[in-house]
Amino acid sequence: MNAGTIERLGNQIEDAFFIIGAAILLIELATAWFKGSLKGRSIVEMLVSASTQIPLLAIEIFIMTGAYGIYFIIADTLVPWSLPINWWIVALAIFVADFVYYWEHRIAHEVRILWTQHAVHHSSREFNILTGIRFGPLEGLWSLVAHIPMVFLGFPPELVFVGIISVLAYQTWIHTETIGKLGPLEKILNTPSHHRVHHGCDDKYLDKNYGGVLIAWDRIFGSFQAEDETPRYGLKRDFNSQNPFLVWFSELPQLWRDLKAAKSGREFLMRLFARPGWQPK
Repeated sequence: MNAGTIERLGNQIEDAFFIIGAAILLIELATAWFKGSLKGRSIVEMLVSASTQIPLLAIEIFIMTGAYGIYFIIADTLVPWSLPINWWIVALAIFVADFVYYWEHRIAHEVRILWTQHAVHHSSREFNILTGIRFGPLEGLWSLVAHIPMVFLGFPPELVFVGIISVLAYQTWIHTETIGKLGPLEKILNTPSHHRVHHGCDDKYLDKNYGGVLIAWDRIFGSFQAEDETPRYGLKRDFNSQNPFLVWFSELPQLWRDLKAAKSGREFLMRLFARPGWQPK
């Protein structure tokens, strides 16, 4: 197994979940059409979700593509060991990437400067397949940093990329209300039911179910919540805009105002790195 094989594997995983996601989207649209619930606002909301890919892809192309070179620099200059590339290590890389994703995701909810990006993903009052591609422009930067420990563990950068892609691609299909609960799979995997909870802004659902592929991490680390009733989706605060620019940068104006109003260096830092909603006493 070589780098070319690894790259093709990553592309195949991404393509497979894209096809699954596209099929679910068609089912969602057809179901809404026959029920008469496919309204203009829902279509606009889907388009707004898709629009977040514009700044994201621009940054990925012009900044992140080069930034990911840090993995190769670290591997070549700072890590004198490397795990062999075989199917067992590929599986291990995906497993470890899923563990890393859990903490990457959880921390993005708990640190305000990171939340300014991840909040974009949570800002829709709708929940459908296109919500799954609704991302903040700079989310990839935190993902890059969060996965650096995998390089130090000896995973070749190519396998780190496969792990990241696999975990993100898996989550394409779980952004839907079309699929109900999945029996025994609910105990192990992150499912649409579990992820509906994650997107809920009801008090009981806030900051729950961070897992990517496995829901086991949430069960282990105390952040699991089962879906009892249909959540109310979106941000806790009153945000319901369908202006793409307001969606892309929804959290930044208030952060800027809070930073300008900070009365001390400590408050300035807390505004950046404390939990969203933190206020000085």
